[in-house]
Amino acid sequence: MSTTVSQLDQVKSGPWNGGRSPFALEYGKIMMWFFLVSDAFTFSAFLIYYGAQRFAQVTWPNPDDVFQSIPFIADHGFPLVFVGIMTFILIMSSVTMVLAVEAGHRNSKKEVVGWMIATIIGGLMFLGCQGLEWSHLHHEGYWWASIPSHYEGIDKLGAQQFANLFFTITGFHGFHVTTGVIINIIILFMTLANVFEKRGTYLMIEKVGLYWHFVDLVWVFVFTFFYLV
Repeated sequence: MSTTVSQLDQVKSGPWNGGRSPFALEYGKIMMWFFLVSDAFTFSAFLIYYGAQRFAQVTWPNPDDVFQSIPFIADHGFPLVFVGIMTFILIMSSVTMVLAVEAGHRNSKKEVVGWMIATIIGGLMFLGCQGLEWSHLHHEGYWWASIPSHYEGIDKLGAQQFANLFFTITGFHGFHVTTGVIINIIILFMTLANVFEKRGTYLMIEKVGLYWHFVDLVWVFVFTFFYLV
């Protein structure tokens, strides 16, 4: 019996869980997870509706035709190149956020500042690219309740649904990225002001990192639904 109790104590306090229960989570981190789960339901509802419309319509715009340009550089012949660049930028910003969190675990203020700046720059670059894409598509004739004149007859309904959902869903995601950039800037200034050093922990970096990774993960699904399907 004593051997069994001893083994159980080793499992509870073993090095693989840092000597603490896996359920002993900090309150703020739990609330962040609750928020992310609820937000995931919202994005899921949008994307499920998009999928339903995509396969309910007789015709639907071909992504290779809609997204074949590089704004202000090339108008045709480069399908999905620009959005590929956008996706790479956002994924790399997620990598820099991971490095910022890791530096926070080591209480390395200088590295946290550097990686947070890199993450912010990545977010701003993504938003800039999205702005260019929106501007170009608007110039082509795509907008809410508006489609290019070359869609005729039965093609109009699917094209209009595509345009409405594209700007709504990518706009909603862009709002999340904008919010994330603003939060990252606030956290950066808090780091520079030694707030986390005085607290003795950089846990806030990890919480913000959870949000940023969520935004990146959602983009993978948005990219798949709009640009590949």
